[in-house]
Formats: sequence, C-alpha cells, structure tokens
Amino acid sequence: MTGVPTTVTKLDELMTAIRGYDDARRAAGEWKQVYKLLQKTDLPAARVTHVVGMRDLAGLTELIDQLRAPAAAAAPPQADTPDAETCRRALRAFRKRLALTRLDDESKISSHSPLSKGADSRLAAIIPPMEWPKSVWQELARQGRLRYIGHGFYELPKQ
Repeated sequence: MTGVPTTVTKLDELMTAIRGYDDARRAAGEWKQVYKLLQKTDLPAARVTHVVGMRDLAGLTELIDQLRAPAAAAAPPQADTPDAETCRRALRAFRKRLALTRLDDESKISSHSPLSKGADSRLAAIIPPMEWPKSVWQELARQGRLRYIGHGFYELPKQ
C-alpha cells in the first residue's frame, strides 16, 4: 500500500483520541475512521474487522506495529515453496480425485432414485489428496489454479 507512513501517523492520532475517552468503546467516530484506514492496508481483513468490532486497543496497537514493520520482516521468504513440477503433479492428482469423487457420487443408488435417469453430481469441492503438503495447495490457490473455500476444501476456479 502506498502512503503507509501517513496512514500510520493518522492511526496514531486516532489511537490517542480513542485513549482520551473514559471507555474506548464510546469512540464510535474514531473507530469508524480507523476501520476505513485499515481496510486500505494489506492487513488480513478478518483480523481488522475483529479488532475494530471488539474495540480492542491492544489489537489495534499490534496492527499499527505490523504496519510500521518493514515488509521484509513481516513476510520472510518461504523456504518450503513447492516447485512448478510438484504443483503440476499435485494439480493433476487433485483433478483425478475430484473426477473420481464425482463419479462415485453419481453412481450411488441411494442418493438418486433407481427409476430415474440419474443426475449429474453437484460436487464442486473436495479435500485435496494428503500425499502433498498443505503448502502445495496453498501455492496453487495463490496462483489461481485452485480456489480455497474454507475448512480444508478446494475447488477448481470457475472458467
């Protein structure tokens, strides 16, 4: 984000104003400004929402400190980033596992009426094969080749 020093300065001013209240939760206007400023940063949106929603001064201090820290210290280079060949093989295994899971879902007599023609599987996401570490799936999601939908489930992106 550009203008991080000005954002941090403004956040420091707002923090001082919030501390001026007897109860930090009563500084609604200041918290609203804090939220708008923090939304423009690269900080995790869920963390920002939680800190502002709970009116957590200690959490706000931590977020401001994260903004002050240099980018290199905040995100150390990952030594376990998988190579392109590993990602390619893992994605191929994911596609095979998804196809087999869909086929299994379509072939179940109990899930569809035996008198019907059958129906296409509505499965969209699966838990990826455990033969590859979590970092591989995270890297594929970062590249946009998979989409993480939560609770360990991934799906192919919409085409």
